[in-house]
Amino acid sequence: MATLQNIRNRGSLMVAIVIGLALGAFILGDMLNSGSNLMKPSQMKIAEIDGESVQYPDFQKKVEELSEIYKENSRQTQIDENTLEQIRDQVWQSMLQDKILGKASSELGITVGADELFDMVQGNNPHPIIQQMFKNPQTGEVDKSSMLQFLKSLETNATPLQKSYWLYIENQIIQDKLRTKYNSLVSKGLYVTSEEAKTSLEGRNKNASFQFIALNYSSVADSAVKVTDSELNDYYAKHKEEYKQEKTRKIEYITFDVLPSAADNAATQKWVTDSKAEFATVQDNEQYINVNSETRFDPTFFKKEELVPEMAEWAFAAQQGDIYGPYFENNAYKLAKVDQFKLIPDSVQASHILINPQTVGGAPQAQALVDSLKKLIENGASFSELAMKYSGDPGSASKGGDLGWFKRKQMVPEFEAAAFNGEVNKLYVAGTQFGLHLIKPTKKGKETNQVRIAILSRNVEPSTDTYQKIYGEASKFASENPNPENFNKAVLEQKLNKKIAALKENDREVVGLESSRQLVRAAFTADKGEILVNNEGSSIFEFGNKFVIGMLAEATEEGNSTFEEAKSLVDLAVRKQKKAELLAAKMKNASSGESSLESIASKLSTNVNEASGLNFDTYSIPVAGFEPAVVGTVSNLSENKISEPIEGINGVYLAKVTAIVKNAGEDLKGEKTRLAQALSYRAGSQAFESLKKLADIEDKRSKFY
Repeated sequence: MATLQNIRNRGSLMVAIVIGLALGAFILGDMLNSGSNLMKPSQMKIAEIDGESVQYPDFQKKVEELSEIYKENSRQTQIDENTLEQIRDQVWQSMLQDKILGKASSELGITVGADELFDMVQGNNPHPIIQQMFKNPQTGEVDKSSMLQFLKSLETNATPLQKSYWLYIENQIIQDKLRTKYNSLVSKGLYVTSEEAKTSLEGRNKNASFQFIALNYSSVADSAVKVTDSELNDYYAKHKEEYKQEKTRKIEYITFDVLPSAADNAATQKWVTDSKAEFATVQDNEQYINVNSETRFDPTFFKKEELVPEMAEWAFAAQQGDIYGPYFENNAYKLAKVDQFKLIPDSVQASHILINPQTVGGAPQAQALVDSLKKLIENGASFSELAMKYSGDPGSASKGGDLGWFKRKQMVPEFEAAAFNGEVNKLYVAGTQFGLHLIKPTKKGKETNQVRIAILSRNVEPSTDTYQKIYGEASKFASENPNPENFNKAVLEQKLNKKIAALKENDREVVGLESSRQLVRAAFTADKGEILVNNEGSSIFEFGNKFVIGMLAEATEEGNSTFEEAKSLVDLAVRKQKKAELLAAKMKNASSGESSLESIASKLSTNVNEASGLNFDTYSIPVAGFEPAVVGTVSNLSENKISEPIEGINGVYLAKVTAIVKNAGEDLKGEKTRLAQALSYRAGSQAFESLKKLADIEDKRSKFY
């Protein structure tokens, strides 16, 4: 029977790659409803999608639901901020798909019926997610009996969260099918004509060898080109749509780094030194380390060559209980104590039976089953037969539980300890994150003398006094410089390192500042020239080991840039245009009366370059790089004819085709198929993006997260 853990393990990859699929509907709880009468809907609006308002409590409820599913799958009790942000984004993308693609599909009468869902889950045409989740590792086919047992278990002993997880999987399948149907409808509306295929085939089969001369724009000094404000304004007016901008903010900030002082270093060293006498008398090193050290006790035994040379020489010449140190390593003072020497094999062959508590009703039932199996085997029952019948590890169960040979650190610590330290053909029980294991070491490799070392470690960290001292410096700066003028003046006078950061509204942090989302949010709620303040109204932010004070230097809003905002880019474009005109005129003068590129190149004091194998599928040319205008011109140029000057991306060019080779390919039907497939792919990748552009989407997530 497939276990829920196996389902998660097999299904997680497929679930992860099915992007943008809608989550199921979730009921809004009392917790977030209790204060709804105190807040206006507009204040709680986190988004508006195609005219439909999305309230923060609804969105957050879905985030919480998916977070619980993630914790169940990963067996974690906490989620870090980076993962939580990914979950929020998945909810957002799912919501977009549900509301935008769902509406478009509904208007077209596209649905996924119950019979279709049944066929995708239990029928002869299972969805890829189902194939991944219930694949038999031996046959590669869907194990239908395992799948049916799993579905039956949902009705009998599954938890509400496990049922919710399955509903989530079903909804993923439905939404994927809906998207496939919509994309299929769009792609079938696209058609490639015979004339299109013929033109494409001719272009692909026609390969040109050519020579060219290039004069780069950089060869003309900016001072050689005069640009007036009138010309800049005219260019901007004609190309305004090219100068769109996002909503951005630029901040300037300084940091006060909280680093350990010399006194902190000395205090840490003294603590470790003073602990040496007590550490020497300890009998239970593991308990002492786990209570007093910055790092947990490491149960690993090491060979001499696995330790750093100095430690190895000391350890293998020492006696049990000997202590080395204090010594400084990785920003910590440490004491090393020889805990135990032992003859240990380099590798072990073992078999196991894995019992997952979730498949047998809980931890007590799992323990009872393991104890029962252990007793049966000790009384003569076949380990191999019981493994094939009861083990939840499909990879080894088919082999009678045999895991083959493995070296140290290939298994989780609890499993490794039992396998390497246990006697051959004896039975041992070990609990891991996968469940309860009944382990039988069957063979052991060559044994070598190895040592286990107990490490007492204390990191050198800033003390409370150090934190207070640095905070006092930051507080003094903030109180004395409450405006940009004083801020910049103080930075210069105190020779502080002012940093600059360009931010987008949904950036999760400022580069170099740990978990600094709050600073980003502050930048988008401040006015230009203001000192930034946090949620408590303080101008001092704390991120990791840094106190930060910043101000908003610049702000741009989404839409077309103003002339002043775009002026520097407009200036570059106009100068490039004028340089192109100068270089084109220079080439025309040099070409007058000449029939060879060599003589023209000589007049221009440049070289003739050569290229071959160019056709309409070519993206770049040697030396010049990406130059579509050159490719297009050469593809239609007669043999031995010198082109007119070609204004490209990086410069101006003259080209002459020296040879044209036409391939014999005449597969017009195949070319139509190739072009149709390309159109179909574009339909699949661009249909939803096109719908998003048509929908009016207002994203206010940055105000809440």
